[in-house]
Amino acid sequence: MTLTCEAIVDGLIGLLGAEKVDTDEQMLKENSLDRYRKLEDIFGIYNLPIPAAVVRVTSAEDVSKTLAFCNQHTINVVPKTGGTATEGGLETIAENSIVIDGKAMNQIVSIDEFDMQATVQCGVKLQDLEDQLRPLGLTTGHSPQSKPIAMYGGLVATRSIGQFSTLYGGIEDMVMGLEAVLPSGEVVRIKDVPRRAGGPDIRHILIGNEGALAYITEVTVKLFAFYPDHNHFLGWRLDAMKPGFEILRDVMAAGYKPSVARLYDAEDGAQHGFDSFASDQCVLIFTTEGPAGVSQATADGIAEIVDARPEVTRVDTEIIRDWFAHLNWGPEKLIEEREFIREHMRMGYTTEVSGNWSVINEIYENGIRRVREEFPHVADITMLGGHSSHSYQTGTNMYFVYDYNVVDCTIEEEREKYHVPLNAIFVEEALKAGGSMCHHHGIGKYRAPWTAEEHGTAYRLMQGLKNEFDPNGIMNLGTIYPVEGD
Repeated sequence: MTLTCEAIVDGLIGLLGAEKVDTDEQMLKENSLDRYRKLEDIFGIYNLPIPAAVVRVTSAEDVSKTLAFCNQHTINVVPKTGGTATEGGLETIAENSIVIDGKAMNQIVSIDEFDMQATVQCGVKLQDLEDQLRPLGLTTGHSPQSKPIAMYGGLVATRSIGQFSTLYGGIEDMVMGLEAVLPSGEVVRIKDVPRRAGGPDIRHILIGNEGALAYITEVTVKLFAFYPDHNHFLGWRLDAMKPGFEILRDVMAAGYKPSVARLYDAEDGAQHGFDSFASDQCVLIFTTEGPAGVSQATADGIAEIVDARPEVTRVDTEIIRDWFAHLNWGPEKLIEEREFIREHMRMGYTTEVSGNWSVINEIYENGIRRVREEFPHVADITMLGGHSSHSYQTGTNMYFVYDYNVVDCTIEEEREKYHVPLNAIFVEEALKAGGSMCHHHGIGKYRAPWTAEEHGTAYRLMQGLKNEFDPNGIMNLGTIYPVEGD
């Protein structure tokens, strides 16, 4: 029998105590969505079903009790920590859902300087761990723009990536082991070892699961030596993206490991002030770090490759250094963004995809071309561009960026008029070229319609995980796995 909202709340209070079960109406509304619906949130419009309660867990035991209760009564659960998701993964699309909020699980369990790893609970902010590590001469190497507010549970669950990924890798390269709670309430732990050949790497069942399979409660990540005084900053300007992609490819294929390797087109670069020195031009940026000799040799090797190209012109190092110092955003930036949107009704979104070197320029050019030729409201777009920011031996990502004025529609209609069709164009072009529709923000609920196409014949493996671990379908309905009939 389906429980009423009141019965769900009473049941949770009986399990956990009233102090851990939050039912304030405004708070419930705010927990019904994430940054995908930021315009509606800014103007206080909440059209999704609001959750029955937000459960403020403080331990894996709390998570276990909550999930077991929800599993028994088939109640949808949305896992949450920092709340910086951008693809609708935190939306409560089912009536009387439960949001499990892990912010209070914020203990740094251990920092092991000898084994070079740290263990943290899911609610630990990435910035807080970094602040503990830097005085020890250590770093996680992980630095997404949301670093001041993002928390480890969400970072791992969304398979996040940081600005220094070209050197340190994505979060999946950093996780040694973790603890998670399955929908049944069972607590599982994957031990921390440098490598093993004990069958498939089961870490990856949980890394990137976006709360659709389990709730991550604790994470162990590797650490790196921190060399703040050995950074080098390199920049060039050039007239087109294609040779820029070729240069990125040559640097990576040669075996160099810059900490940052970025290529901006002219429109996106102008947002960063690059038009002051590269008017109507693309900008190519590299930074290097590590032991002094390694960082210097990497910078020298990259410079040799890039300077050999006749179509590039060097940029003053200090300009790149200044850009680098202003990459991250925190709570104050979010407040500024909200006020700007409220005043100007101008929205900004991104769609990040990836592809091999042979197709990435095709994805970029076709995506931009299709928007300009096919999008019916192109006159409302105030900026359309993109950049590559995460490169690999075999290819790179493309981060499409688009801003637009909200014109002749209600606040509730904004997503369907602008964001949904723009996002679809870039996703379609990536998949058409054999790339991935989601490089690092995850699938959430708004790329779920393409999940089967993304995985092709391997989708049965994805579906098998859902069937095995969440047979009652209580975990984050609509995330990764599309709702039947949509």
